Amino acid sequence: MIRDYLALTKPKIISLLLVTALGGLFLASKGLPQWQLVWVVLFAGSLAAGGANAINHFLDRDIDNIMTRTKTRPVAGKRILPRNALIFGIMLNLVAFVLLILFATWLSALLTLAATLVYVFVYTIGLKRSTPQNIVIGGAAGAFPPLIAWAAVTGNIGLGAVYLFAIVFFWTPPHFWALALMIKDDYAEAGIPMLPVVKGDAETKKAIVLYVVLLLALTLMMLVTREVGWIYGIGAACLGLGYLYYAVQLYKSEGILKAKPAYLYSLAYLALLFVLVMIDSSVAL
Repeated sequence: MIRDYLALTKPKIISLLLVTALGGLFLASKGLPQWQLVWVVLFAGSLAAGGANAINHFLDRDIDNIMTRTKTRPVAGKRILPRNALIFGIMLNLVAFVLLILFATWLSALLTLAATLVYVFVYTIGLKRSTPQNIVIGGAAGAFPPLIAWAAVTGNIGLGAVYLFAIVFFWTPPHFWALALMIKDDYAEAGIPMLPVVKGDAETKKAIVLYVVLLLALTLMMLVTREVGWIYGIGAACLGLGYLYYAVQLYKSEGILKAKPAYLYSLAYLALLFVLVMIDSSVAL
């Protein structure tokens, strides 16, 4: 039972969100952040993200029953009652909200709540089943952690935080579309209008390349803010060119053979990019 409730929170997804939150903490602190604040932001962020994911299980239980990838999830597999998943998700978000108010800032608490509301109402309820642009707009929910972290440190939202948000925002579509290419049959059967289902493989591959180019440009433009330095700049350029290589290989390949390497690289890309932000913020050269 405990394992099923943990599965509701989708811990693997949360781990990447926490890396982006750490990047925001380091950048806002211009070095090592206070360890107490780190624990509060990461713990509360985990609770809120996990709660949002639990609510997602509740809302998507009908299509989760159809898709091979998701039919064994706790709610779809009837190991947890839908009502219990919903209550669990709401409670986790309430606890996260209170923790951030008490030990961080009001703004960080409100941004955390906003992230959950965007994920639940904008993405899951509003867009996921109605438009192939669902992940483009709704994916903004996953870009909130750097904003939340910055607000926890400073009590406001600075330009550096906006860039970090934008980086995750533009990373999300090509990352998710690579996965969607691999499981498009599942999406088609469930009636989810993901880009490969609606526009086909070729158009999806083009869109991935376009977004990776925009992402590479955006990561390098961040240098103009002077929030980051040459350690970040060189690393971001290398990582971005690597991502572009995988995206072009996918575009040039037949079928979806290169979709998995592009998807896996995208995960490593985002994590390493935010590690660079942390290193750059901590090393004075």
